[in-house]
Amino acid sequence: MFVDRAVITIKSGKGGDGCVSFRREPFVPDGGPDGGDGGKGGDVIFVADSNIKTLLDFRYKRKYEAENGEDGRKKNQTGKNGKDCIIKVPLGTLLIDESTGTPIKDLVKHNERHVAARGGKGGKGNVHFKSSVRQAPNFAEAGEAGIERRIRLELKLIADVGLVGFPNVGKSTLLSVVTAARPKIANYHFTTLTPNLGVVQYDDSSFVMADIPGLIEGAHQGTGLGLDFLKHIERTRLLIHIVDVSGSEGRDPIEDFETINEELRSHSPKLAEKPQIVAANKMDITEDAQYERFKAYIEDKGYKVFPISAQLHRGVSELIAHAFSVLATLPEEEVQPDYEFFDTRAEHDSEEYRKIHCSKDGPVFVLSGMQLDKIFRSTNFNDYGSLRYLYKYIENSGAIDELKKMGLIDGDTIRINDFEFEYIEE
Repeated sequence: MFVDRAVITIKSGKGGDGCVSFRREPFVPDGGPDGGDGGKGGDVIFVADSNIKTLLDFRYKRKYEAENGEDGRKKNQTGKNGKDCIIKVPLGTLLIDESTGTPIKDLVKHNERHVAARGGKGGKGNVHFKSSVRQAPNFAEAGEAGIERRIRLELKLIADVGLVGFPNVGKSTLLSVVTAARPKIANYHFTTLTPNLGVVQYDDSSFVMADIPGLIEGAHQGTGLGLDFLKHIERTRLLIHIVDVSGSEGRDPIEDFETINEELRSHSPKLAEKPQIVAANKMDITEDAQYERFKAYIEDKGYKVFPISAQLHRGVSELIAHAFSVLATLPEEEVQPDYEFFDTRAEHDSEEYRKIHCSKDGPVFVLSGMQLDKIFRSTNFNDYGSLRYLYKYIENSGAIDELKKMGLIDGDTIRINDFEFEYIEE
């Protein structure tokens, strides 16, 4: 089964919490802090693999999680880092943030990697909070939370040559003749429901050919199967445009040629600019006058025409030889995206991560934020120094000044997560 789209949920590992621990030695106040740091949470990493051809596996497994980092231990021992979650995808897979529709990364080269969700940093142990005035800190830092997001995977096939044309013009037949691929072939529309790939061998060289189904008038608007598969043509270097020159389907070959090109142009102007070779198929049932009329029109447009009968293998070798000669003059396809990628690797260092949001819930003032949540989870509410650390962070962030602008006065209630406390003006 060919699957070119899937939606999965990924979650990076949480960083391990720092440890609160004290040495047990004579003449050291409270034994002295020796709590180790927590380990880093595992990353979720996508890797492009040329041995994988479809997104079928993601139909059966939809959630991928990296391992959490271990908590720190006494004697300044750092917790073990969490194991990364490696997700292998086919070449040509585009990663998209499902909630925003923002592209994240286009994986087009073998072994190309991308960190789609970075694991949380490990929290610092209490040894880091020792100072001249706080010699026995009874708190440590919590590890950063992992990142969870829904990712949409979209596969765009990477092939050297793409076969385009109306249904039932002989694309699948040609593919079966020149490659080892065995696509389904029958005399009715939309026999081919999924793209098929094959490798064409010529002398000591080869190229990848893709049969792209579903192109009819209106394909760029979703008519037929076109909207699903036009994207697969985007990464081909050369198009072989197959036309039923016999008119056996009751259509005019010239109109067919123009209709398909208009669909390519409407989907993406870049598609219309790709080099094309025109294959006039079904010559075994075509009258000479029909072919000459078609050939004159196409050559006047600047395209080279090859008369073939894919079913009888006539003219096919000349077509393939010319395709090889054209490919030799074309550069390797470089992916030039028309969009900005979202850098997921900087999320824990972003301004949004550090920002504290201020709001009101009735008479209660509410503070929220990702870094605030981390520090809040680190707070020991039975230790004055730990509470003071939390308050100074909130104050230094400017959140208290922002709440005062919203009307905060002495005695009002402030809420962080599910914890409420009374604000006291100093």
